[in-house]
Amino acid sequence: MPNASPTPGKNLLTPDNHALILVDHQSQMAFATRSIDISLLRNNTALIAKAASGFRVPTLLTTVAEKSFSGPLFPEIKEVFPEARVVDRTTMNAWEDPQVTEQVNRFDKERLVIAGLWTGVCIVGPVLSAIDQGFKVYVITDASGDISEEAHERAVQRMVQAGAMPMTSLQYLLELQRDWARGATYALTTGIATSNGGGYGLGVQYAKSMFNASEGGQH
Repeated sequence: MPNASPTPGKNLLTPDNHALILVDHQSQMAFATRSIDISLLRNNTALIAKAASGFRVPTLLTTVAEKSFSGPLFPEIKEVFPEARVVDRTTMNAWEDPQVTEQVNRFDKERLVIAGLWTGVCIVGPVLSAIDQGFKVYVITDASGDISEEAHERAVQRMVQAGAMPMTSLQYLLELQRDWARGATYALTTGIATSNGGGYGLGVQYAKSMFNASEGGQH
């Protein structure tokens, strides 16, 4: 019989056990995205960027043909990482650019969390490649998108079949916090949730404003 103990699962993310890679959240890529509303995509991307920055997760930003075709990164990303180096590529599969893999090696993390546009091209490529090379890969599906729901869903299904673990943007934030007694990041987490967490964030704001209530009894 298994023996239950208050120990987190080995597949859960912590701020120091992974790196985040944001791939091609660019204007031209977003214009043709139809699997998710663009406002929602931008909001979710902002949420994970703020979470990664606030929890000090090593983060790689990469674009494809930024100057010649695909355009700049979403402003939400640049606001969070104003000084970050952005790796621009010609390869659709970011993993085939040595600048990307060299940075991944410098991160020295076994786990990678990846999101971007489009799911079926620029996310499938690095996810399958990283899995083949022994990395544990998580895909934030609601901060990714494709030219149709069909394209997005088939891509997610393909990656899951290969061993990738899907998750959502709010799930990512809350998994990094995971205990409301962690006071050092409590305000960070609830602040991001209030700004970008949809109805849940409004609930946090409402409870604080109306009753001075908070998650886990924090004040």
